[in-house]
Formats: sequence, structure tokens, C-alpha cells
Amino acid sequence: MTLKYLIHKEFLQIRRNSFLPRLIFVFPIMIMCVMPWVMNMEVKNIVVDVVDNDRSSLSQQLVHKVEASHYFIFNGQKASYAEALQEVEHAQADVVMVIPPDYEKELTNGRLPQVLIAANAVNGTKGSMGSAYLAQIIASSGGSVSVMGNTGHSSINVLSLYNKNQNYKVFMIPALMAILMMMLCGFLPALNIVGEKEAGTIEQMNVTPVRKWEFILAKLIPYWLIALFVMSVCFLLAWLVYGITCQGNLALVYLIAMLLAFFWSSFGLIISNYSDTMQQAIFVMWFFVVCMMLLSGLFTPTRSMPSWAYLTTYINPMHYFIDAIRTVFIRGGDFQSIYHQVLALAGIALFMGGWAVLSYRKNS
Repeated sequence: MTLKYLIHKEFLQIRRNSFLPRLIFVFPIMIMCVMPWVMNMEVKNIVVDVVDNDRSSLSQQLVHKVEASHYFIFNGQKASYAEALQEVEHAQADVVMVIPPDYEKELTNGRLPQVLIAANAVNGTKGSMGSAYLAQIIASSGGSVSVMGNTGHSSINVLSLYNKNQNYKVFMIPALMAILMMMLCGFLPALNIVGEKEAGTIEQMNVTPVRKWEFILAKLIPYWLIALFVMSVCFLLAWLVYGITCQGNLALVYLIAMLLAFFWSSFGLIISNYSDTMQQAIFVMWFFVVCMMLLSGLFTPTRSMPSWAYLTTYINPMHYFIDAIRTVFIRGGDFQSIYHQVLALAGIALFMGGWAVLSYRKNS
């Protein structure tokens, strides 16, 4: 019965706060309508120069294909490779494509003309992806590719599973739920308790016979419910705005979301228990949040990290959540597919929850 009144008190405080109700309303809109466009790792707007040494109808068709691609910004045709390379050196172009003099003749005779691609690799991702895009266009036109001396031509059939159109939003939207849980269930409860410390109102609670676990649950349950509500709104917006829906059992998504919410709320409480001011709590939370996000696989594959950095994923709950939610949401996986992630999340969350209760200092 005591817990019921404490939860009612927390909801009253949230409602009377001038900022939180607005955050609850704006946050799902930002997550679904803005973040998928901003947090996009697709490489576009690659500035390309073309040197057409053949000037035939087939070479011009290849130039027009490059010009029509939405991945490139066509910077015009240059008279020579030296002139195009000069623009790369001055950061006015990213990739140079050089069509050989006998391009049409070689194609007509059934041979593979060699097209040179020279890419600015200062930005390695942009250079490699731009070269790959151009190579696909050249291969579709029947030519071979020489990337700074490496020649190759192959006939490859690619079957894209689960995300046939290779839409990056399908990859990002379920993972954005991790940021939602982090904000609503991590930051807000921690700042709530530290705020009461600064105001001195928590001392009034400390001298009451309310038990520690009741006080902590009363602080967490409202934010858990709010996070689940906002997450449901986000899934609805994903369906309405992008036509993206969960391919697996939605109950599994809510299960792993609750486990992550339990972790973040416990972690936030631990930070608040050891912090005396809001500024201190924010800085400590932000340090761990940035590290966990960057090492979780939210933006880039974890297998691309060095081996010593990859070892951190074994204790990173964000990694387990993102891996599990993408398995269920995108691939339509069942519980058997994510039981390892569920067990890991549950173990980490229980450990942090126990630490949060033990570290809370209550003087009764």
C-alpha cells in the first residue's frame, strides 16, 4: 500500500514539472522523425570527375549513368587525368573515373575495357564506398575496373536478406530504442534523486519508515511505464511514417526493452547514490553513456573493432540489446535466437539492481 502512494507522488511530481511532460511528448517525435535521417551511415553526395578519353556513344552512356546516380554529385568532364587529380588534391572532388580511348571498340569486340577509378582515401569510408558504387555502375555497363592498378571483373549475384532495399532506416530504427531507454530510464531517475538531494527534500523521506526497495521502486516504476508508452508511440510512428513494422514477436521486443530499462534505471540510481550534485551526476552518466553507445554496435559492426575493444561488448548491455532487437525486429527471430542476449541482459540488470539497493544510504 505504501508503494502505491509513493508511485502516485512521483506521477504528481512529473505532472507538475514544466519540462518532463513536454519531453515525453517531443522525444518520440525526435526519435522517429528526425534521428533516422540524421543517424544515417550511408555515403552519398560523392563528388565525381570524369575523364572521357573515348568520347563515343557508349562512353557517354556510362557518363550519364554516373550522372543519374543519386549517390554522386557530377562535377563535370575534365580534359585530362592530371586536371581531375588537381581537383582531388584541392578537395573539390572525391573520385575520378577515367574512361580509356578504345572503350566502345573493346566492348564491341567482346573484350573488357579497363576503366580507372582514383579515389581520395583521406576519408577511407567515403573513398572505398565511392569506388564500390562506381565499380558497380561500370560492371553493369560491361567494363572492368582498375582501382589504382588493381584490375578485376566478376559476375556477382547478390541476394539481400531481411532488408531487400538496403534501407538504412530499417537498420537504425530498432536500435534507437536503446537511446530512448537510456534517456528515460537512466538519466531522468538519476537526476530526479540528485535534484531532491540538492533541494533537501530527500532527507524527509530518509527519516520515514519507508524501506529502501520501496523508495527505489517508486522512483523507477513511473519512468518504466513512461518509457514503454513512448516506445509504443515510436513503433506506431515507424509504421505510419516509414512503413516499418516488427517482423517477429513484439512481446520479445518489450521483454528485452524492460531488461534494458531495468539496467539503465539501476545504473542511474548507482550514479545518483554516489553523486552530490546534478552536474556531477550528468558528467559521470555522460562518460559511461558515450562509451557504451560507441562500443555497442549501434553505428558500426562490433567485429570491425580491435580485439581488445571487442572484449568490452561482453559486459556492455547496449550491445546485447541492439543485437537482440535487430534479430527480432528485422529478421523475425524467436526467443531461441536471442536467449543468450536475454540471459546476459538479465544477469547484468540484476547485478546492477542489487548494487543500486545496497549503495543507497538511508538513515531511519
